[in-house]
Amino acid sequence: MPEIEKALMEKLDSMVKRQLYTTFKTAPTEEEREKARQEYLDKCGMHKDFRW
Repeated sequence: MPEIEKALMEKLDSMVKRQLYTTFKTAPTEEEREKARQEYLDKCGMHKDFRW
C-alpha cells in the first residue's frame, strides 16, 4: 500500500509541475509567466543560485 501512495503522490507532483510549466510558457503577462516560472523551479528543487 505505501508504494501505491508514493506513486500517486509522484504522479500528482508531476501533474502540478506540468501545469506550472504550461502556465510559464503561455501566460498572457510577463508577471504571470515569471511567477509560474519561479513556482515551477521551486517545485523541481532548483536552487536559487542556479536560476537565471
